[in-house]
Amino acid sequence: MIATSKPFSSSANSLADQAAQGADSALASTQRVANQALSSLSDKVQDVRDQATPVINRVASKAEELARRSADAMRERTEYVKDRAYRASDATVGYIKDEPLKSILIAAAAGAAVMALITLLSRDR
Repeated sequence: MIATSKPFSSSANSLADQAAQGADSALASTQRVANQALSSLSDKVQDVRDQATPVINRVASKAEELARRSADAMRERTEYVKDRAYRASDATVGYIKDEPLKSILIAAAAGAAVMALITLLSRDR
């Protein structure tokens, strides 16, 4: 029984070795396929990044340009309004110098109208 046990034991060890080698081979093959897949995915991600970078840069550049144009337009509009206010002020001063009596009467009438409006609004309450 011991004599027949050795050949059985030896073939069992041989089968176990073959199974272990097969498992090692399958594991190595799986790792190789996984590494190739990761490498391919990494390449694709890099390609997408390379394609997206110029688009992002263009969008950022256009946003910057739009912000600059908006600021310039706001500055121009502010200057325009300021200029109009100065002209109105100068015209008012000129009118007061040319027509002092009319100016005083207009101011008094405007003051009276404002007081009448305030009085009317305070009575409603």
